[in-house]
Amino acid sequence: MLGKAKGYEVFVSDFGEIAQRYKDQLVNTEIDFEERKHSENRILKSDLVVKSPGIPETAPLIQSLRANGNLIISEIEFASKYTNARLIGITGTNGKTTTTLLTYHLLKESGFNVGIAGNVGQSFAKQVLEQDFDWYVLELSSFQLDDCYELKLDIAVLLNVTPDHLDRYDNDFEKYLASKMRVFHLVHLGGDAIFWKDDPSFGNNMHQVNPDVNVHSFSLSRDAAEITFIQNDRLFCVPKSIEVSAPRADISIKGLHNMLNASAAGSAALLAGISEEALLRGLKTFKNAPHRLEHVRTMGRIDFINDSKATNVDAVYYALEAMDTPIVWIAGGVDKGNDYSLIEALVQEKVRALICLGKDNSKLWTAFEGFVPVIKATDDLIKAVRMAKEYAKPGDTVLMAPACSSFDLFKNYEDRGDQFRQAVLELEAINE
Repeated sequence: MLGKAKGYEVFVSDFGEIAQRYKDQLVNTEIDFEERKHSENRILKSDLVVKSPGIPETAPLIQSLRANGNLIISEIEFASKYTNARLIGITGTNGKTTTTLLTYHLLKESGFNVGIAGNVGQSFAKQVLEQDFDWYVLELSSFQLDDCYELKLDIAVLLNVTPDHLDRYDNDFEKYLASKMRVFHLVHLGGDAIFWKDDPSFGNNMHQVNPDVNVHSFSLSRDAAEITFIQNDRLFCVPKSIEVSAPRADISIKGLHNMLNASAAGSAALLAGISEEALLRGLKTFKNAPHRLEHVRTMGRIDFINDSKATNVDAVYYALEAMDTPIVWIAGGVDKGNDYSLIEALVQEKVRALICLGKDNSKLWTAFEGFVPVIKATDDLIKAVRMAKEYAKPGDTVLMAPACSSFDLFKNYEDRGDQFRQAVLELEAINE
């Protein structure tokens, strides 16, 4: 829609099926489209291609476009050309959505005229066309960053980088890291870059950031100026010598990883200009998106937690770390080349029983056999929830943190989390 409004002759091509509501919009705005195919000859004649981030570079059509010299950009890049709003870009392997939503919440509650887009919220292009925001908070995946060249961010945040999506990067972690680090090359001169200081891979690469960009960091301890840090169970935000302190108990999202997310979001919001009072208020009132350490219910003094978004080992580490009770852990799905040794110590310390949920549970079972007293396997989520209830004791936590993608049994992680939530609520009904 934005392209047509700006005078482009727009053609939409989708190899899948376009949802009816989108087809209606295309018809109403007289935009030509096709579905279930790509008309390569027509697409190759395009002056500009705005590519969905889900399409890999290895796709034959993309290879043809590259060979033909067509300019390919992301929707984020395209929309940014038509707004004067200030932009905050947030990326990382884990925590992007939480940090983006929290940054948006802090700005919104402080009275900023702010939108949210990227991997969360409505289309950036749609909002640029229909709204007039002064700020946007953008959740940026590596796939989106790969097709951004002239995007100008006022503030960029890099949370963490752990092995994930390596199939898109020739199974080369350094290529994936470079994709994430790209966010700092998109900060305009005089803008701000925020990174997690405890990750050595960032430290080894921060020299590449333009010296005219203001660099800030967040950490688990204070060992440098211009830093956000966590000490004695308190969060301290100190960007540009503005020190704000908040007790961990006053931050609505729980877990050490969410303290780090709050550090990053708090720093970005302070740099954007919110007050200390607004920051403290916003940290207390924020409600996270579903499927991220979501408390579903307490039944018989057993807490049921939905962390379906924990689709890799690093995310599971922080989920386990956040629990201060014995755990019955539901995990499994499509393995992503996981190295479970990274969480062996935590699992041995905290997990009472492991319920493997997937079509092939062999790797997960083998990894923790000998570490966990009870291991069971099923490919039925309802059975998994009932097994977890059977092995949990009053005061325990049933935690679904899969460490794997969902596509063997579910549409996506949201579907998995929704079904888990429903199964827990139905389990309550059965036991009443």
